[in-house]
Amino acid sequence: MNVALIAHDAKKKLMENFAIAYRHILTKHTLYATGTTGRLVEEATNLNIYKYLAGHLGGAQQLGAQIAHNQIDMVIFLRDPVSQKPHEPDLGSIERLCDIHNIPIATNLATAELLVKALERGDLSWREVMR
Repeated sequence: MNVALIAHDAKKKLMENFAIAYRHILTKHTLYATGTTGRLVEEATNLNIYKYLAGHLGGAQQLGAQIAHNQIDMVIFLRDPVSQKPHEPDLGSIERLCDIHNIPIATNLATAELLVKALERGDLSWREVMR
C-alpha cells in the first residue's frame, strides 16, 4: 500500500513519534511524505520515504496529483487546527481529493492510529482493487 504522511509544523514531532511507534507496520508499505516531514520521520525511524518538495513549495500539490491519479491508498495528515501558519499546506484540497477518490484520510492521532491498525489487519486491501 502507498501511504502518504504530512504534518503541520506543530505536529511534526507527533508524526515522528507516531512513525516510531508504528514502524513495524509502516515498514511493510511504500511511504511518501512532504519534504520536511519525510526527512524528520526518515531520520527518526530509518524508514525509506519518497519525499516530495516541502509542503509550502509544492509538496502538497505533488501529493494531490498522486491522489488524483489514484496512486495513494491512505493519507495521514496531522494538522494543527489551532495555529496553522500561512505557509503550511491546506487540508481542504487534499481532503477533497481523498473524498473524490475514496482514499482514507486521518487528520489527528486517534484516526491515524485506527487507520494504521486497519492497514496492519488488511482492512484496506480493497484499495488494491481500486487501482
